[in-house]
Amino acid sequence: MNIFEAIRADHDIQRKLLDQALATEGDTKERKEIWEKLKVELKGHETAEERNFYKQLIDNDMMVEHTRHGIAEHHEIDELIEKVEEADMDSSAWLAHLKSLDHQVRHHLEDEEKSFFQLAGKVFSEAQKTDLAKKYNAEMEAQRKEMK
Repeated sequence: MNIFEAIRADHDIQRKLLDQALATEGDTKERKEIWEKLKVELKGHETAEERNFYKQLIDNDMMVEHTRHGIAEHHEIDELIEKVEEADMDSSAWLAHLKSLDHQVRHHLEDEEKSFFQLAGKVFSEAQKTDLAKKYNAEMEAQRKEMK
């Protein structure tokens, strides 16, 4: 597995959890459980990605602006998570904030998968891609355990 496959696998988890969260209603146990899983995935992914992918790209002239843009989008996602957290789960505001989060996350994932990955693929050797995937996956597991 390379770094792009590892990240894409987590992107798929995020999309699935977003779909599930949007399909829930009210202040229910199901909604709370899905929301908690989604938060862990988003925050863990952000940390693992910045430490084990973006950090290796920020000094590359071709990648510096793309990397900064990705980090800025992570901060926007953090702010939207806070808005969802602050709203009552059974309110229309909660759902509105979740929809904004859904839009921002999907935009970010598409940016990475459609352009960022192609450019970053030119920076790393195959061995580096595999090594980064191992480090990224280990970090994700650590994040998941730490946040549960």
